[in-house]
Amino acid sequence: MLSEKSLLVTGGTGSFGKKFVETVLTQFPSITRLVIYSRDELKQFEMSQQFSHEKYPQLRYFIGDVRDKDRLTRAMEDIDIVVHAAALKQVPAAEYNPFECIKTNVIGAQNVIEACFDSKVKKVVALSTDKAAGPINLYGATKLCSDKLFVAANNMKGKRDLKLSVVRYGNVMGSRGSVIPFFMSKRAEGILPITDERMTRFNITLEEGVDMVMNALEIMWGGEIFVPKIPSYCITEVARAIAPEAKTENVGIRPGEKLHEEMVTVTDAISTVEFDNYFVILPSMPLWDADECMRVFNGNRCPDGFSYNSGTNTEWLSVDQIRALIREHVDSTFSV
Repeated sequence: MLSEKSLLVTGGTGSFGKKFVETVLTQFPSITRLVIYSRDELKQFEMSQQFSHEKYPQLRYFIGDVRDKDRLTRAMEDIDIVVHAAALKQVPAAEYNPFECIKTNVIGAQNVIEACFDSKVKKVVALSTDKAAGPINLYGATKLCSDKLFVAANNMKGKRDLKLSVVRYGNVMGSRGSVIPFFMSKRAEGILPITDERMTRFNITLEEGVDMVMNALEIMWGGEIFVPKIPSYCITEVARAIAPEAKTENVGIRPGEKLHEEMVTVTDAISTVEFDNYFVILPSMPLWDADECMRVFNGNRCPDGFSYNSGTNTEWLSVDQIRALIREHVDSTFSV
């Protein structure tokens, strides 16, 4: 799929970007060029110590911001595939600095699209979030807007040989700023601050997120929003898994937080198809024959009233499963 191709990753020094680059270099050593596009020179330097140009001559490190369309366009010269992972994603920071979030997550998304239009890019997958479904915070609203831009871009591509799709998933286990590293840093204090004991979240590992993007790149028709089927956890179970002897302190829900997250809303479900391991939210403006897509990939329409919600999910992680995942994907030395 990626052999003899050129690929660019925006936000390439983030948690997802690093794991994605590692996976591509391992699975597709014959990739022609892999451009890591991000704005932080220190993170690029640190990443280059692990993935050096000497060891991986196909690697390129580009300093640049998705807010800068000219730089994006230059970076996309002779690029075949783009994975768009750059975003401002901290909910409280977005609430306090709303237009900065809009500049990166919305205007930056449009800049990526237009740079792809001006280049010879063939495929684009943009990363989304469960917070984009029925958003109540600015971060979620900007990612919903970004999703709409990437889906609608398929209507405006003209005769270009270009497909753009979106992958939407939940909390990435162990990513920077997420609850598991936060609880692990607090457990020695004997008290874990919990926003609300009823709170639930979807959970996905970095490897699973990368696999979902890889799968989307392989099967995409253009305009879909891919949603993986993943388990949920209750925040109290995470606390028990990390520090069973610690007390919990309810500190209240932060601005812009939900008790439960959704990835497919009741309204989305009207145009959503279920497959074995994932859902696909179809483009609102028909771009291809949905019935044919269902036949090819063996899918079925979701029933009326369906929603994919972390609080009503059918698959849940137990305390022991959470501990095992932390050891495997976050900290191999973790013990209770």
